[in-house]
Amino acid sequence: MKELDQETWKSQAESDKEAIILDVRTEEEVEEGYIPGAKNIDIYKGQGFVDEIENLDKSKNYYVYCRSGKRSAQACQLMNQMGFENTYNLEGGILDWEGEIVEE
Repeated sequence: MKELDQETWKSQAESDKEAIILDVRTEEEVEEGYIPGAKNIDIYKGQGFVDEIENLDKSKNYYVYCRSGKRSAQACQLMNQMGFENTYNLEGGILDWEGEIVEE
């Protein structure tokens, strides 16, 4: 796992052809707004989270975020233990995000 500041995370994700943006917040949090193109898998689902993560392509690069950066750091660590080589945590989470946000 690499901790990336917002600017690096955003520019790297945009230029990475293998990038997948992963939002690990709850569905309620996602309804308040999310980063465009993000796939939501709630880390609070426990085994359900693990099951969904196991279905992801381990060869891709995962740009992970949550509200403040703590849950996404946990998700990155778990994904690394499961064999994912490239996980990037967004420092400060969506709270500090200054980029585009999609609101439902």
